Amino acid sequence: MEKLRSTTVVAIKHNGEVVIGADGQATLGNTVAKSSVNKVRKLQGGKIVTGFAGSTADAFTLLEKFEEKLGAYGNNMKRAAVELAKEWRTDRMLSKLEAMMIVADAEDVLIISGTGDVIEPDMGIATIGSGSMYAQSAARALKKFGTQLSAEEMVRESLNIAADICIYTNHNLVIEKVTG
Repeated sequence: MEKLRSTTVVAIKHNGEVVIGADGQATLGNTVAKSSVNKVRKLQGGKIVTGFAGSTADAFTLLEKFEEKLGAYGNNMKRAAVELAKEWRTDRMLSKLEAMMIVADAEDVLIISGTGDVIEPDMGIATIGSGSMYAQSAARALKKFGTQLSAEEMVRESLNIAADICIYTNHNLVIEKVTG
């Protein structure tokens, strides 16, 4: 059975703004299965924004678990992320899930993986998915040399550059800004 592949997700913290964006492509083998998947979700009325890469069903399971952890830990995003990563790594069912998440609030951007990692990335740039290294390279250059740009402009251009290079990334973008 061919593996469903996708996506590129970018989060950038710049000049007091935090923005997450993702492309809309899901690929099955060498065929585009869907070109308009929404891989970015707002939580807590937009105070937390998440982006996911990997299996969609697995990502939604993780998103539900993350929301549970937020509720259990008083909406403390870092604590919820750590507790999710611990459970994801040790729970028999969850450990089989194939996805990654970026979660962000006004203060922090974190990458959460099933190996128990909760990573606060360098330079306020987080990327996951098939085109992540292309998007990360673009984002790093934009952040270094395009300081006049907004976080949203950096995310949009990083995703567009990745889409120009990566066959698993398209130009159908969903971009959300963290509020308050």
